[in-house]
Amino acid sequence: MKKRFTVSVFTEDIVGILNRVTIVFTRRKINIESIAASESEIDGIHRYTIVVSESEELVRKVVLQLERQVEVLKAVYHKDDEVIYQEIALYKVPTNVLAGGGEAEKIVRSHFARVLTVEPDFTVLEKTGHHSETQLLFEELEPYGILEFVRSGRIAITKPMRTLRSIVNELELNNTN
Repeated sequence: MKKRFTVSVFTEDIVGILNRVTIVFTRRKINIESIAASESEIDGIHRYTIVVSESEELVRKVVLQLERQVEVLKAVYHKDDEVIYQEIALYKVPTNVLAGGGEAEKIVRSHFARVLTVEPDFTVLEKTGHHSETQLLFEELEPYGILEFVRSGRIAITKPMRTLRSIVNELELNNTN
């Protein structure tokens, strides 16, 4: 049975590792729903947050396969209820539809979206939330003319209290033994 999982992959900071990580999913015909790459809290270690909908057994196999990559320090997966997650969306809309306190402005306020910049021709709005929240704002603003729209991949922090630093320390201990 397919469920949504968030896979976190911690790697060394080297060229080409993202390609090698995604190939592991591609070979198993797993569609990546979203991916976000960033630095982690430890200098020189990057984190890839990957969202997939698949069976837990297949996700477990992928995580084990990812950990066999030399530059991958650790890979873990979590169910949605084991992570706190958000995404960010940016909306470029015509400035005139927001001017004067009309219906579009009420929509923006009701979604607690933030105004990032106001230019003569356009205004850029920001909404942080779950996919359904950013999508709903998009759908409600669409009749007023969205000039441009972009949404990030999921970023997530796990609820279990195991830090990346403790994982790295454990790996270093295992390598010295």
